[in-house]
Amino acid sequence: MKDITGTFAGPRAEIAYRRRDGDGPTLLWLGGFGSDMTGTKAQWLDDWCAGGGRAFVRFDYSGHGASGGRFEDGAISDWAADAEAVLSELIRGPVVLVASSMGAWIGALLARRAAARIAGAVFVAPAPDFTERLLLPALSPEERRALDVGGRLVLPSAGDEPGLIITRRLIEDGRENLVMDAPLAIAGPVRILQGKRDGDVPWRHALAFAAIIEAPEITLTLVADG
Repeated sequence: MKDITGTFAGPRAEIAYRRRDGDGPTLLWLGGFGSDMTGTKAQWLDDWCAGGGRAFVRFDYSGHGASGGRFEDGAISDWAADAEAVLSELIRGPVVLVASSMGAWIGALLARRAAARIAGAVFVAPAPDFTERLLLPALSPEERRALDVGGRLVLPSAGDEPGLIITRRLIEDGRENLVMDAPLAIAGPVRILQGKRDGDVPWRHALAFAAIIEAPEITLTLVADG
């Protein structure tokens, strides 16, 4: 199946994407905070789609991966606008969302704004509203003060990876785009996969997310040692 690599003018910057032609509905990959479309989950999904002749689109949010813009300038509303632009520019017909971590937040916003296009969803370690529910409660008083005063904070990452930049705008913008305070309707089946040993996304957060979803079929799988 044909695999196309390209860019288009997004709402804020050039958006890099890869699109694989195939049968629909198209699978749309929504990555996590600071990740890009070359990650292992996205690549595995691309290989799976190639083997089954399925249509697949993956892309980098602005400030991520091969897309334009600076990571620290972005926030949830910006990355949701990028996803809406990808849906409009690159995909025709119904879509199945496959979303990891923060991507579930973007997916939830997309499901509300383009409900007629969403045929189903797979959420992996979903982290909607993570700025308010997961990030802020984990910060020390000193870190919160640094964020309030300086407008940014660099959190250490594992290994030799550079730290992740958290900005005051990210927190404030996230607060304007919370999704877990109201029902989320999805017209097709929903699958949620969550590891109980996930150090970033607690499994109870996935349960809370599942509780707001209204769909004809919802399956939540908890992996005990995942």
